[in-house]
Amino acid sequence: MQKLASRLISHSVRSAPFRLLGAAALILITALTCAAADLGLVDAATLKGNAGKWTVLDARPKAEWEAGHIPGAIPFYWESYTRTDAKGVKYSSFPPQELAQALSGLGIDEKTPLVIYGDADKSWGSEGYDAWLFSWLGHKGPIRLLNGGIQAWNGSSFPLVKGSERQQARKVHYQADPKPQYLVSTEEVQRKNGLQLVDVRSTFEWFKGRIPGSVHIPWEDFHTGKDRHPLPPAELKKLLVKHGVDPNKPVAYYCLGGVRSAYAWTVHQLSGLPEARNYKGSWAAWEKRAQ
Repeated sequence: MQKLASRLISHSVRSAPFRLLGAAALILITALTCAAADLGLVDAATLKGNAGKWTVLDARPKAEWEAGHIPGAIPFYWESYTRTDAKGVKYSSFPPQELAQALSGLGIDEKTPLVIYGDADKSWGSEGYDAWLFSWLGHKGPIRLLNGGIQAWNGSSFPLVKGSERQQARKVHYQADPKPQYLVSTEEVQRKNGLQLVDVRSTFEWFKGRIPGSVHIPWEDFHTGKDRHPLPPAELKKLLVKHGVDPNKPVAYYCLGGVRSAYAWTVHQLSGLPEARNYKGSWAAWEKRAQ
């Protein structure tokens, strides 16, 4: 019996490095699978100086795009890629493969460098929604927000184009690789599991009804006032702490349909804080939940 025990201990010691190596490999594979999206900011001068190197997406309503847009920008407003789903939930984003097909038709593949801009006063944070959408799809190319949006471009007196432009889309195939860690489901919200919920709707919406246990921070608080820049990391952390949210613990944002909350999510991701999640269905899905 002692000899058997000795052999077992010896085998355990010899195999330990291999078990550690296997565990390390598993961690590495997991890290690669869950690699964060390449999100960042770009200023107006840099964008203008690198015209043609990025695919530019205009996240404002189509009428705003037609009235004047950055040269070469493709209209990409959230309403064009959402609908009421089979459960009656409004503002549901298209399924990943349907989005991938639409993006392929625009000449965008999963490695295309993107710059997204909006208008903080008119587009409900749609530029943040687009950034979240591409992150969720598993976009592998860089995703940049124009810092300050269309206001920054106009403030630099850079040119705009009115109406449609003749653009030849490349023939490409967008390969979606959805990242579930960037969203949260109604079932997960119901279970909570330590998840801190932040409601970014207006004060009026908040008082009409909210998810139990959520705190209220209007989405406009996630950008600076005059220049419409996303909050710097230190300011975001201060904002969250002020409202009783621990920035080092899991956070999920919600609004009416996941658009404004996606802007808050994007600002959170840009800050370098632990990753947040967007409640894609938001209040529209919460109202349809099984009681």
